Amino acid sequence: MACPAANNKKELTFGYITPGPDTWYKRDVDGFTLAAQMLGVKTVVLNSDYDVQKEVSNIESLVTQGVDGMAVFSFNQQGAIVAAKKCKDANIPVVTIDNCGQALNSPAGGDIVAAVDFDWKAMGKTYADYLAEKYPGKKVALITGLLEHLPVQLITGAMKERMKELGKNEIVAVRDGKYNPSVAVNQAQDLVQSGVKFDVLWVMNEDMAAAVIRYLKSQGLLDQYVVVAQNGSPVGLPLVQSGELNYTISSSPGWEGMVACLALYRYASGDSKDVRQQVMLPVIPVTKGTVLDKALAVPWEYDPVWIKLTKQYFPALGGYLPDKAPQS
Repeated sequence: MACPAANNKKELTFGYITPGPDTWYKRDVDGFTLAAQMLGVKTVVLNSDYDVQKEVSNIESLVTQGVDGMAVFSFNQQGAIVAAKKCKDANIPVVTIDNCGQALNSPAGGDIVAAVDFDWKAMGKTYADYLAEKYPGKKVALITGLLEHLPVQLITGAMKERMKELGKNEIVAVRDGKYNPSVAVNQAQDLVQSGVKFDVLWVMNEDMAAAVIRYLKSQGLLDQYVVVAQNGSPVGLPLVQSGELNYTISSSPGWEGMVACLALYRYASGDSKDVRQQVMLPVIPVTKGTVLDKALAVPWEYDPVWIKLTKQYFPALGGYLPDKAPQS
């Protein structure tokens, strides 16, 4: 289905390099390819399977195929930079996804069309503001994703900084959950048994948070702690609705993929020659009172609300989408 805005344009083909098989990455691909379908753009998706050499080969393959634009979601800091260099040499526009602006700030970043990201620093600040307002004086323990992962560093760093500014809460422990639910449970168990006094348990994603909540329930401890997480995922939202998860922040990878495709299309179609754009998806908190509102708890899988939100937050990109959104 091609939207009217795409008519009379050259037929384009976009490549998308995805880092691995995880659900987050799959949903990002789904959003990208759906937007491409709406625009009448063909897509070639290559999976790097967390292999650096395969990622480089994938980049080179898309360059050889002569794609009209490339989206790169890399699992390592260098992948997007390599793509930017190779695409510059081949005169192929490129957008980066969840790279935290790193490639944008590299020597090769001047030719990147857009870096599409969630605003991890703003998220960290938002958590600190929420806890200061709702739970002043309470001590906080963190179970993060991979500590060496830049989004983890940005979100926790901003949280710590804002908590110091506000003076209402204190982080008393930081544990590496490695984005692994079983590791997160072990860390939660160790925190509980170690004697560290804390009231709020912040967990970096809802797969880990769900496992931690099950553990706390099994021990009869859930009512002793406030559990906060991040993602707004199909796993997490029912826990928010039940009250077992107190608060989360919506981050829809599917919507992110759609926005990335639109940013690439705007350039590749010749409608804009803007480069070095930082495209930040909004920070949208979710609580029990708002969990049923899809404009706040943005679905990971396609929903017409994606089109409404794109038109609201990114009007220049939303203009490429149909006014009458296809149903999910």
